[in-house]
Amino acid sequence: MLQTDEILSTIRMLHNEHLDVRAVTLALNLNDCAAPNADTMCRKVYNKVLDRARNLVAVCNEVGEKYGIPVTNKRLAVSPAATLVAGHGYHAALQLAQALDKAAEECKVDFVGGFSALVQKGISSGAQIVIDSLPEVLSQTKRICSSINVASRKAGINVNAIEQLGRVILEIAAKTKDRQGFGAAKLVVFANIPEDNPFMAGAYMGAGEPEAAINIGVSGPGVVNSALQRRIASAEQNGKILTLGDLAEEIKLTSFRVTRVGELIGREVAKKLNTEFGIVDLSLAPTPTVGDSVGEILKTLGIAQIGAPGSTAAVAMLNDAVKKGGLFASSSVGGLSGAFIPVSEDSCLADAVQQGHLSIEKLEAMTAVCSVGLDMILIPGATPADTISALIADEMAIGVINNKTTATRLVPVPGAKAGDVVSFGGLFGASPVLEVRNVGASSKFVRFGGRIPAPLQSLGN
Repeated sequence: MLQTDEILSTIRMLHNEHLDVRAVTLALNLNDCAAPNADTMCRKVYNKVLDRARNLVAVCNEVGEKYGIPVTNKRLAVSPAATLVAGHGYHAALQLAQALDKAAEECKVDFVGGFSALVQKGISSGAQIVIDSLPEVLSQTKRICSSINVASRKAGINVNAIEQLGRVILEIAAKTKDRQGFGAAKLVVFANIPEDNPFMAGAYMGAGEPEAAINIGVSGPGVVNSALQRRIASAEQNGKILTLGDLAEEIKLTSFRVTRVGELIGREVAKKLNTEFGIVDLSLAPTPTVGDSVGEILKTLGIAQIGAPGSTAAVAMLNDAVKKGGLFASSSVGGLSGAFIPVSEDSCLADAVQQGHLSIEKLEAMTAVCSVGLDMILIPGATPADTISALIADEMAIGVINNKTTATRLVPVPGAKAGDVVSFGGLFGASPVLEVRNVGASSKFVRFGGRIPAPLQSLGN
């Protein structure tokens, strides 16, 4: 049970330090909506989403008001679209996406994840339909998000899929040129994708999940940063010497309290919706709001210029402490649960790029120890497809070799060059376009295609 001082501390977080429930995500299995023709399938999908999600927003608002904790986003994550469109044509994929988009609008949810495919060992007919349809789907729908898993520890890396996705990402950006290529921000390419992630754009419902579940994403970079600043100020006032171990312990304790809040909200929402409670994902997911930044935590930890030597070690410490605190607080921690470093969504990281301290190469190093990967990275619109594919391949290799989830969300901005500042607004924020060096130097490697075999560690059974 939480002690009185912990409860008071949590209340202070709510009012002063940007603690919120970042996402309540209803995960929903749609496999029973399969049908011989696309019209029937889409009608069944639309009806099932309305039936299960109609009250999601109202219940989240009710529970949030009860506890004084804002629920920022209400979302849906569905089973992979590749299963439903298998046996249908290209147009069925767009029809399905539009049905999901319409149902989401009717239910007033923010995003729908799960227009997805798992292709780490090969591309099925349904998966190929999903990949081929992504430029149309992500340009013609408002709420649909997609994730493609192209690598895993057991299967290795599917370079054929990565080579295709380099071209697809450029095409998505071109089709959303009027929105500065924003469509590409709704596509995540994964290694070792988690089946219960509540955060977009990578949320989907895995095969081992129940019929429906409520998954919670609680985020509080500002909370962690404030706790660290208080601890440091107190030590200075009292003449005490702090170590990085002491600061890691403070992060862990703060993460514990935040996880408790998430579980409280999640279980109550699930109960009111007569749905299973899934997991709490305690990921420090920043927003562009000043005071709600992972980058600011790194500065508090003593990294004056993010990207300087020590940045990777600081992220590793932060990520580990967050996971330990969350796991101690709940037996239902899942998803990614760590620290995100999405450049455009974190004002402090974007500022480090603007000042020239943070490059793609250093970001890649930091992704080896954070929760995701090259997230919301804006690159020049003229970047060749093969180079984009090679960037993806590098990130997938980090995930496969280290047996962790990694991902890329690369956004080629049409007409933009390195240094141009692009703003998407809202939670997607703004960032300078990052320089991509050695363009074209990896083309031959990518065009060999095939599959990079799984590493030796995959034989762990």
